[in-house]
Amino acid sequence: MSSIAEAVQQRKEQLDQHTREIVQWHFGDDTGSEFWLNKKKEFDFDPLTEVDCFDDLKKFPLFEDDWLRGGPMRRWVPKQYQDKPIYVFETGGTTGIPKSRVVVEDHWIDYEMFSDTLPDDKFPKGGNWLMLGPSGPRRLRLAVEHLAQHRGGICFCVDLDPRWVVKLLKKGKVEEAKEYSNHVIDQAMAILGANNDIKCMFTTPKLLEALAMRLLDNDSSIEEAGISGIFCGGTEFTQQWNRFACEELLGPNVYMTPTYGNTLMGLACGKPFEPADEYKVTYYAPQPRAVVEVVDFDDHKKVVDYNATGRVKLYTLTKEFFVPGFLERDEGEREQPHGKYPWDGVSGVRPYHVFAKTTTVGVY
Repeated sequence: MSSIAEAVQQRKEQLDQHTREIVQWHFGDDTGSEFWLNKKKEFDFDPLTEVDCFDDLKKFPLFEDDWLRGGPMRRWVPKQYQDKPIYVFETGGTTGIPKSRVVVEDHWIDYEMFSDTLPDDKFPKGGNWLMLGPSGPRRLRLAVEHLAQHRGGICFCVDLDPRWVVKLLKKGKVEEAKEYSNHVIDQAMAILGANNDIKCMFTTPKLLEALAMRLLDNDSSIEEAGISGIFCGGTEFTQQWNRFACEELLGPNVYMTPTYGNTLMGLACGKPFEPADEYKVTYYAPQPRAVVEVVDFDDHKKVVDYNATGRVKLYTLTKEFFVPGFLERDEGEREQPHGKYPWDGVSGVRPYHVFAKTTTVGVY
């Protein structure tokens, strides 16, 4: 058996063990949350005795995002965490009641794990960060700030309301949306020009491009602004855009790592750059705390073959939050395990084709 096959098998066993522990926690009378203890009464199986491995999570019905629209939020908090300080992070919210997730420390843990994947020569310890992304009730804002602090730096943030951008675009007010983008870039330029010694940055593809073009207008560049490491995420992060960004916007000395994530899952890391990949972007979830599968469009319990296309299915398995299978609004291709991440990945992530025409991307 090859070393990669051994690692895959070892991680599978670890995931099965982790799944058992998480299910026992969320459905245990002394530890579980009000939501899952009540939901257990509706199941035709007993999670405590009939979930022995990760594949047994397919016994659960799909997680419904409408469960997250509105409170009481404490029904999601496991009994052991009720006395801890609790955060609420929102996702979406451009129409109707936004989806909300309660968090205690997951955003710290997820980003400390992500920190371990970053090359120190490009994301120097002690280097300051620019958070050029959404503010407000979003996990990203606090998570990136914690990432900067965890690595010994200070985080500088802009004020950005992505819901306003989406509203403008839905009304066809493209010029006003551009003005708002300029307002955000103005803030970033002020931070970069104020002797703050920024070395690292989080941003989205659209905002990275806007910042790079503004710097170019000022006879400067991302590299000349002092930035050596960029962590970037968003639906526009395609293979073509990755090539364009690396070759035209950044140059050979600025490192960029693509990420895929959301408020429910956390952060999936991009596969380390390899010339043979031709800038293809492949993501690997932070197992065992989260798992991503690529499943058949007509049967969410069936994983597609490697290199085949399917819908992204997400699982979140932390002590704070349990999602036993949720169909994302994305599709992509299933990828082989990698030496650094010995489990399945997903590439070519894009809006699910059934929803694509009705999806407004905004700043992402």
